[in-house]
Amino acid sequence: MKAIMLQGTASDVGKSVLCTALCRYFLEEGYRVAPFKSQNMSLNSYVTPDGGEIGRAQGVQAEAAGIEATTDMNPILLKPKGDMIAEVIVHGRHFADMEAGSYRRNVLEKILEPVQQSLDRLAQTYQVLVIEGAGSPAEINLKDRDIANMRIAHMAEAPVLLVADIDRGGVFASIVGTLELLEPEERARVKGLIINKFRGSKELLQPGIEWLEERTGLPVLGVLPYIEISVDPEDSMSLENLQLKKVNKTNVQLDIAIIRFPRISNFTDFLPLFNRDDLLVRYVKSVSELGQPDVIILPGTKNTMDDLSWLKEKGMAEEILHLKQNGTFVVGICGGYQMLGRKLFDPDHVESAQQEQDGLGLLKMQTRFMPGKKTVRIEANPLVDWAGADRLEGYEIHLGRTQRDPTLLPLLRLADGRFDGAVSEHGDVWGTYLHGIFDNPSFTNHWLNHLRRKKGLPERMEHLRSRKELREEVYIFLAGWIRQHLDMKRINDLLGLPGLAADQ
Repeated sequence: MKAIMLQGTASDVGKSVLCTALCRYFLEEGYRVAPFKSQNMSLNSYVTPDGGEIGRAQGVQAEAAGIEATTDMNPILLKPKGDMIAEVIVHGRHFADMEAGSYRRNVLEKILEPVQQSLDRLAQTYQVLVIEGAGSPAEINLKDRDIANMRIAHMAEAPVLLVADIDRGGVFASIVGTLELLEPEERARVKGLIINKFRGSKELLQPGIEWLEERTGLPVLGVLPYIEISVDPEDSMSLENLQLKKVNKTNVQLDIAIIRFPRISNFTDFLPLFNRDDLLVRYVKSVSELGQPDVIILPGTKNTMDDLSWLKEKGMAEEILHLKQNGTFVVGICGGYQMLGRKLFDPDHVESAQQEQDGLGLLKMQTRFMPGKKTVRIEANPLVDWAGADRLEGYEIHLGRTQRDPTLLPLLRLADGRFDGAVSEHGDVWGTYLHGIFDNPSFTNHWLNHLRRKKGLPERMEHLRSRKELREEVYIFLAGWIRQHLDMKRINDLLGLPGLAADQ
């Protein structure tokens, strides 16, 4: 197996997107390629076919590589659930809820074994491994226990490409500073530099590139132009960028406000809505930002009880009830769905220190949290006429069981015979555990037309492609993008893969 690793001068410099591009590039070149990230911290997770939970970026990268994702591609996942507390997931399954200091002191070194096991299994199956680092390899306070960057490069015997984001400024200082803070054996692993998110004429940057190559002794393997693409984002920094990009819209018919919980998770559920030119979709954190939307969505959260308390403390719970009485639709996904009920119970403190709490009371149901997380891909059929008739696909990731009042209609019938979700009599309040429900074009079209009818607006039936089809277009674009702007011949040579990229 050949491996290459992308590390960054900071978080959100574009490593995930570049790894996605490399996965598709090597697939196009005829190689069996797989992604790998030893340890990920994200609340936006992905469910593998066997029900394991990994970081969403590796799920997307696997799709770009033309393979099914496995838990070996991200053996350690950390999901923050409170101040300095995170759920530790090992090989796709819950391991423990741990305080950060305890994790670093007592577990982190031991956890290298499953990382090595994953690397060994991938090496037996794939020819090329595209490895993504985390944050920066030069965080002095974290380096002694960093299992996501240089230690992994050594384990995989992988050359490292250092990626920097020029759009945030200080690109030369960030590159030189990162290299200066590496140990000599770490510095020797770095074989090339990539400057990402460049706006402007490359010719104006050329003197800086020449200085950088002379100063570091490393080649700049490419300057990638700034692009706006729709690959699933993974963390809250990406969420902020999404919000900034989507606020200016023309021909807006419906205003959709998504509550920005402190512990929001799986916010990629709403990307299909952001991609509609007839919708204004925005994240809100206060009553003043809420305004008078047509729809309020309560998204998933890593801690339903604490985020429900936050909703009440902010005065937003009361305002949501007021807006509902005045015609605003209310939707809940996963944790947000649980909040729509009358009561939430956590007697064993599975989620928080609270034993019980009143919900918003918009649906006649209650939820009890208990050990044992449900993570599974599912198919379902809608049970209400305004949701269309096409079968839906999605996935569940949640703690807790919700019990509906017998008079409350379920939203979906799952393929395994279970019912999911709940819907009010008039369809103005509904919720579901099904993540990815808006990825189903028929459902989204029918639901939006249900809203338009209620608001006295004309219906729109558009031919919409699934998000999987749209992502496929992105993967093809990304492979072409790096072919054009990166020195793929030199990258191939670093991997010892002669004969590739003959068109370079």
